[in-house]
Amino acid sequence: MAERIRSQWEDITEADPSHSSWYVERFRTMAAQGQDIVGEARLIDAMVGRGARVLDAGCGPGRLGAYLHAVGHVVVGVDVDPVLIAAAEEDHPGPTWLAGDLAELDLPGRGVAAEFDVIVCAGNVMTFLAPSTRRATLAGFARHLRSSGRAVVGFGAGRDYDFTEFLADAAAGGLTPELLLSTWDLRPFTEDSDFLVAVLSRSDS
Repeated sequence: MAERIRSQWEDITEADPSHSSWYVERFRTMAAQGQDIVGEARLIDAMVGRGARVLDAGCGPGRLGAYLHAVGHVVVGVDVDPVLIAAAEEDHPGPTWLAGDLAELDLPGRGVAAEFDVIVCAGNVMTFLAPSTRRATLAGFARHLRSSGRAVVGFGAGRDYDFTEFLADAAAGGLTPELLLSTWDLRPFTEDSDFLVAVLSRSDS
């Protein structure tokens, strides 16, 4: 059996064991201060009807999945970092929170239905994956979508993952872009944009 390829996030947390706890407290503090930390989730909510099945891919401590659960969706969150999953379970009961590697996503194998109406992958998650696993991760998203479902992936420029490379990886993984935005509040994507929000559908749909 081949050895699993570690994500860049795992390398960061191994080098600094306090990083995960710092990340959890950062968002707890922002929420306590009344800052808007769920803008991405509002976009996802607008894309689907109530009771949709949502996969929060790279869910971290649960900020987006918690909001989507609260407004009436069925949410499964997956993150490679067990510290973040533990925080999500503590702070946001209700969704299904699972520790796992997005590059090896197999939710039916963990007793969870595979088909989602929408997959959200925010917070620069794609850039924290090992580069060699990005294409497999996007293929996993395609496998877990309903035929009419969509995956929404957002990340910034300058993080060693060119937008054109990402779109090529998405195409190789079975995903086709429906809409490219430069922000989560729906500003259009241009060649000068320093952020990408890609709304993708299954190529075979």
